[in-house]
Amino acid sequence: MGEGPGIKEKSRTAKVWLGIACGNGLAVILLLLSMLALKWQENFNGVYIFADFIVVPIVIGIVNAYVLRGEKVGAPKYMLYGLYNLLVVNLGAALLLREGYICLLILSPLIYFFIMMGMLIGWGMFRKVDHRVNISILAGLGVLLVANLVTASPGGSTLVSDTVVIDASPDEVWKHVVAFDPITEKPEYWLFRIGLPSPVQSTAEGDFVGAWRKCIFSNGIVFDERIAELEPGVKLTFDITKQPDDPEIMGHLDLQKGQFILKDNGDGTTTLIGNSWYDLKVKPPLYFNVWAKSIVRNVHLEVMQHIKTLSEAA
Repeated sequence: MGEGPGIKEKSRTAKVWLGIACGNGLAVILLLLSMLALKWQENFNGVYIFADFIVVPIVIGIVNAYVLRGEKVGAPKYMLYGLYNLLVVNLGAALLLREGYICLLILSPLIYFFIMMGMLIGWGMFRKVDHRVNISILAGLGVLLVANLVTASPGGSTLVSDTVVIDASPDEVWKHVVAFDPITEKPEYWLFRIGLPSPVQSTAEGDFVGAWRKCIFSNGIVFDERIAELEPGVKLTFDITKQPDDPEIMGHLDLQKGQFILKDNGDGTTTLIGNSWYDLKVKPPLYFNVWAKSIVRNVHLEVMQHIKTLSEAA
């Protein structure tokens, strides 16, 4: 007598979770090896490389496809199994790497895409047994992982710049640049609305070079800063000396310095320019730089629109 549908389904479910366990277990080992290898490179502690987000998820998908080889599984089922893997990856990242939920939200589309790519590669590998092809694919992924570890190098600074025109004189605008009263309006940026820390207030011990400054965000997040350059009514530049260990994407950004420049337009208005420099702790940036620039830009706009409101009210 053959196996009934219920027994077959239970057998397949067991294989699915075996594949998830084996794939994610191997992923943990690869990530630990990657972190250990990078830890010994100068200025690379805490940095993630593209192999962590591409090669490792592909390996997870291949392992799942290997365990499921011989099973008649359609595309919808594979997509569902990929989603199960993604949930386990996110759970592991939250528990082991202390990643925040917004960071995981940003990361999920990338991880899911490459898990599914790995499943597709695995389906092609194990549909017909060809050890030479299979070994070549796995060897290629291994070489890519090792090459990325060896050739990865710290990136340089990225500049994000934004401008706002304010219907007030530079002298009036300057009153709200070095320090400003708390922002009471709800932020418009959708990531701020779902929990990413948003700017609330800036305080300073004085308006002179060397003065300490604090940029306060929601959730009690505080960036310690020191004024490096100050020309009243013209320019303020500050170095970020300490940033919080926040589990969200800010934990993957090395924010270096910020700057405000005021330009008198000669018609009673002022152009306020906000500049920020950061180094993204993901090499190469690619996908993540899109998110990083969006977040920094919306921090700028949140602060600059508040300065505009305060200046024009006066």
